[in-house]
Formats: sequence, structure tokens, C-alpha cells
Amino acid sequence: MSGIWYYVFTLIFFLFDYFILAMGLNIQYGETGILNFAYIGFVAIGAYVTGALSLPNSAGTAQHYILGLGLPFPVNLLLGGLAACVFAVVVALMTLRRLRTDYLAMVLISLSLVLYDVCNNFVPLFNGADGLYNVPEPFAGALHLTTNSFIPFFAAVTGAIALIMWLVMSRITRSPIGRTFRAIRDDDVVAAALGKDVFRQQLKSMLIGSFYAGIGGGLIIQFSGSFNPTAWLPGETFVVFAVIIVGGVGNNIGLLVGSLLVETLLVHLPAFLPAIPGHPGLIEYFDAVVIGVLLMVMLWFRPQGAVPERVRRASSFGVRERLLGDSGAVSDDIAPSPQLAIESAAGPGDGGGQ
Repeated sequence: MSGIWYYVFTLIFFLFDYFILAMGLNIQYGETGILNFAYIGFVAIGAYVTGALSLPNSAGTAQHYILGLGLPFPVNLLLGGLAACVFAVVVALMTLRRLRTDYLAMVLISLSLVLYDVCNNFVPLFNGADGLYNVPEPFAGALHLTTNSFIPFFAAVTGAIALIMWLVMSRITRSPIGRTFRAIRDDDVVAAALGKDVFRQQLKSMLIGSFYAGIGGGLIIQFSGSFNPTAWLPGETFVVFAVIIVGGVGNNIGLLVGSLLVETLLVHLPAFLPAIPGHPGLIEYFDAVVIGVLLMVMLWFRPQGAVPERVRRASSFGVRERLLGDSGAVSDDIAPSPQLAIESAAGPGDGGGQ
């Protein structure tokens, strides 16, 4: 395989992988309104656990890490996603009950920094600053894949996984639980007044989003064969935020557009471009400037994103029949309640997910 196709399939992999990551953050921020500035920490948990479960026991090797069970793909990947969910439960119990909006965001980014320092300095956990490496390539031995043939193969596998996870996410966002998430995002006080357990619903959103983060992180370490703290600096969370803001908050199709524009074309494509003579690294710095300018332009001129959230409304005919008598006037003994009015406006077809 020529070098150009190697680059192309690498970009395709990151397009699909960040589509998965964006769906996870979107269900938390775009659908439920949770400012999870620690999102990259959940990605790291999924990557580390998936990698450690893929590797053999660390005894007698140059690396130091826990687990080391040598589990096959996709068992290790699913366990990595579940590990991110467990971490999400711990974080939610500490933060979501008492904190909201900006206070929650500050605490979450602080937790991300604490997790980063622990993984970076506590070597027996996941090999410290060196991170995990020599992670086995899935199916490479069984299918006799070389390094060149593994790249397009795993990009296709990641695309299939992204498709499945998009179908599942679309069902979630169009379901009653998705409408509840959006009600909490728009006004959690009103949602609580209508009988919704806000903390429980936010916990569900955290679990779903964190599972997607863990799966995305696990795919990264299986694709690259390594993962270390430089791969999940806290600023990486804001790259995923940029993906969903540019693509369209609350819109699953828009996330694919955002992944293409931000992550694929602006983050990873410049890494394959030749360096400017006498100015190494200038392209990457310029790339960060372009992303910042793009965010400002989108927030100023098109805050709904490239593909806006679609709101569907169902007919309230059934509700009117429950309220109107034979004469067509509202019956004296049947008064429309605020909750009934909200249900008629939302209806079973209301949804922003696509």
C-alpha cells in the first residue's frame, strides 16, 4: 500500500472514531446540558483498560501495568467502555447532586487534571509517562494482516462500530428518555417540577456518554498500538467540544460533519503535511489558531452549527379530544394541566437526534 493510502485510511479511522467520541459528549452536553470538561479522562480510562486487558501479564516485561489478561477483541473493548461507565458513576455521585453549570465544569476539569497526574506519575498503574505500547493489533494474527493491510481493515471495523453506535444513539435521542434529557437541558427546575428525577436522568446520560468515550478511547489504542498521557491532555476535551459545536449541538448527523471539518481536516491532516523549512511545528500551531477562529465564527454567525438540531412536533389532536366535549368546547370538569400541554407540544415524535 502506498504512503498516500496509508494516510487516507488513517484519516478515515479518526473520522469514525471522533464521530463516536462526539456522540458520547453530545448526549451529555448537547442533549442533557452537562458541561463535562473531564470528557477526555473517560476516553483515557477506556483506552488504558482496553490496552491493559489486551496485553499479557506485565511480569518479566519492560512495562508496568495492572490487569494484563490478554483478552481478545472486542471483549477488551467492551470492558474498556464499562470501565469508563464505572468511573462516570463515581464522578456523578461526587458532582451532579450538588453542582450545576459553571461550578460543575470547574470541578470536572479539576478531576481530569487529577486523573492525568495520577496516571502520569504512578508507574505501576499504566506505566506512567511512557504509557502502554506494543498493544496487539486485533485479528492481525488470525487474518495474517501486515501493518499496511491492518490500517484499512481496522478503519472499516471502526466504521462498522460507529454505524452501530449511531443507530443506537438515534434510538435513544428519539425515545422518551431523549425527550427527558432535552427537558432537563432546557430547564431542569421545570423538569423536576413535572416529576422527573433530574439526578437519575443525568446519571443515565453520563453513563451512556462515558461508554461511548470508553469505546472511542479503546479503538484509538487498538489502532495505534500505544497510548500515553500526551495523547489525552485536558485541551483534547475542547477539541471534541469544537466538533459538536461546529457540526451542530444535539444533532447526530451534524457530529459527522464536525468530525470531518475539525478533527480530520484541521487536527490530523496537518500532521501529515511536510514541515515548513526553518519553522518546525508551525503548521500545528497555525492549525490551533484556525480551530479557534472557526469556533468564534460559528458561535457568532451560526450558533446552531453546520447541521442544526431538528425539532419534530406531533399533532395534538388526541389531546384535544380528551379535553373537548361533544360541542367542541372545553368541558367544565376537564381542565388542561400544564403537564398535559407540554406533552401535547412535545409529542412522541419530538426529537433532535437524527
